[in-house]
Amino acid sequence: MIKFWSYKKEYKKFEKNILNLIHKTINRGNIFFGDEIKNFEYNFKKKYNSKYGIAVKNGTDALFISLKSIGIKNGDEVITSANTAIPTISAIINSGAKPRLVDVSNDYLIDVKKIIKEITSKTKAIIPVHLYGQSCNMDEITKIAKKHNLKVIEDCAQAQGAKYKNKFVGSFGKFGCFSFYPTKILGAYGDGGFILTNDYNLYLKAKRIRFYGIETESKKNRFINKYYSNENGVNSRLDEIQSTILNFKLKKVDNFIIKRRKLAKLYIKHLSKTNLILPYENNHCYHTYHLFTIFHKKAKKIIKELKKRQIETRIIYPYPIHKMKAFKKYKFNNKKLKNSDFLSKNILSLPLFPELKTKEVVTICNKIKTILKDTI
Repeated sequence: MIKFWSYKKEYKKFEKNILNLIHKTINRGNIFFGDEIKNFEYNFKKKYNSKYGIAVKNGTDALFISLKSIGIKNGDEVITSANTAIPTISAIINSGAKPRLVDVSNDYLIDVKKIIKEITSKTKAIIPVHLYGQSCNMDEITKIAKKHNLKVIEDCAQAQGAKYKNKFVGSFGKFGCFSFYPTKILGAYGDGGFILTNDYNLYLKAKRIRFYGIETESKKNRFINKYYSNENGVNSRLDEIQSTILNFKLKKVDNFIIKRRKLAKLYIKHLSKTNLILPYENNHCYHTYHLFTIFHKKAKKIIKELKKRQIETRIIYPYPIHKMKAFKKYKFNNKKLKNSDFLSKNILSLPLFPELKTKEVVTICNKIKTILKDTI
């Protein structure tokens, strides 16, 4: 069986290093807010050219805390893509706002030409979702945001290390939000998330919200490091063990991305003469290939046949947000979201992770070509 994704080969490679680091961390006597999280916050923000960084419990919290930090409240609206993960929408709703969905282009990213039509007097922010490892068109999005006085919060959960015009995603908006769910480009062995920002005051506010509203940074606050809530917050701590693991893997993440790009190019080389629609790298973008998503009108048949041949695939995402029961009350205009519907019915993602072998990619490609020739 060729797995869609597995952490086991990676863990086997780094097992001794990771266990040794975890052992040292536990023996230091801090489980939360020790040296490891401080080191990781410093290393992550430095790597992605940001002034400030906050490690949190998960990517959903990163979005939620960012929204609350810019003042999103009940009755506000936040624009985002119809083709995104549930957490993007959950964070918006839990902040008190209403999500406004925009259809996607054929690259699966938010269609910038359709954003303006969704802006109302209640719209306060835009969350561009850098999906599958590729950046949205940040020139157009920042231009629209500036013109309409909207805040930009980037959802970078699937695109760590991706660039637009040689600038890292997560550095264009007020906040850049990341996920370290195990399948991500930089994955923990548990949950984790991160917030980047270049705004000092927003950094202070987000850091307070992360920890019950307690001030741990600004010396101007007379309640600094005291058990006193300055504003209503949440509990969103990244623990020392996950910080240790992420610190170790952060040094290797560039190599992870290089390997992903090589495997993606190999897929493209072997499948370019088929009638599949393959992923492509947009102009001015550096694609990190968190996922290798292909399109075919008989995608479900291909999935079924690959499964028979012991090859795992995934559909990400099979149901657009506006088709989910939980969000029906927001009465999205489905007629405006036709491309999201169309693409979701005809996509599949092939295995792609750094430990996947070249010969396994070739095997997958050969199996697909056989399926296309013989059964479709």
